[in-house]
Amino acid sequence: MYEQSFQFAFEAAHDLAETVEGQSDHPYARLHGHSFVATLTLRAERLAPEGWIIDFADLKAIAAELRGRLDHRLLNTIEGLERPTLENIASWIFKEASRRAPALYKVELQRPTLNERVAYCAKT
Repeated sequence: MYEQSFQFAFEAAHDLAETVEGQSDHPYARLHGHSFVATLTLRAERLAPEGWIIDFADLKAIAAELRGRLDHRLLNTIEGLERPTLENIASWIFKEASRRAPALYKVELQRPTLNERVAYCAKT
C-alpha cells in the first residue's frame, strides 16, 4: 500500500453560535479565527504508470485552489460550511478535493495553536 500526503495552511474565521445555541456567553458563539493546517493523504495499492499515485504538482494545485477558497474567509459564508466545526471543515475539504484526486483517503485538519486535530477518512 502506498500513501502520499501534502499539507497546506490557511487562516479563517467562524462562529459556532448555532452549535452552542442558548449559551450566548460561550466563546464559540462569538466570531473568532484560527490557523488551520490540512493534510491531504492519498492511498493506492498500485502506482500509476508514471510511478506515483498522483503528480505532486497536481496535488499542490488542488491544495492551492482549496486554500484560495478558505484562506482569510468567514467559513460560515461558504456553501456547505454553514456550521464550520473542525469535523465539518475536514469532510468539506475531503469532498472538494476528492473530485480531482479520487485516490484521496484521508483529510486531517489541525488547529496547532490549540493542539486539536480531527481526521475524515474515506469509507473502506
